[in-house]
Amino acid sequence: MTETILSPSLSPAAPCHVLWGGEVLHLLPERALWWPAGSTLFVADLHLGKAATYRALGQPVPGGTTRENLSRLDLLIAQHAPDRIVFLGDFLHAAAARSVLPAVEAWRARHAGIAMTLVRGNHDSRAGDPPAALCIDVVDEPFLLGPFACCHHPQTHATHFVLAGHLHPACKLYGKGRDSVRMPCFVSDAQQATLPAFGEFTGGWLMEAAPGRRFHAVGGAAVWALPS
Repeated sequence: MTETILSPSLSPAAPCHVLWGGEVLHLLPERALWWPAGSTLFVADLHLGKAATYRALGQPVPGGTTRENLSRLDLLIAQHAPDRIVFLGDFLHAAAARSVLPAVEAWRARHAGIAMTLVRGNHDSRAGDPPAALCIDVVDEPFLLGPFACCHHPQTHATHFVLAGHLHPACKLYGKGRDSVRMPCFVSDAQQATLPAFGEFTGGWLMEAAPGRRFHAVGGAAVWALPS
């Protein structure tokens, strides 16, 4: 896939609101999606334990990413007080990632009053479902919630607006001269949107521009729409 070359003309302003599926949604700089009317937080591609999986293979990667991911979720919960969190796939990175489960169980216990649903992704198929003690409902895609079809893989749905992950979308912006910056982004088409990866140490996939496609770049403490 080729690089997308986009240049913002507007100053960033947080938060960024969009109208998808007939509902107002907030694109959050923490790389998550907030649906106020449904009191629901959507998070894609957490990949808990990815760094631990690499270390188990002898790769010298930094630790602490699971703690950082859970701390960022704590902040979002404190800010928005969601009734539900929907994980759009890839909750655990691999079977070896189960070494981080004690930390995840402690985190879940702190938020026992929040309903949580995991839409199985490709990594979940390898890692296995989270333990029942986490009290996370695990479903296959599409999981229908209000006007939304919650999926892991981007796709179309006959009746619902699709919210998906999987691609870890990113865009590349060019400034004056030859300087450039690569940023995570939200990508939306007519009846579907792809969220950036929430997890640390996940990387990104440069997305192509396409007719009708919109990009919302994530940088620092802001999300902003890029010119069509």
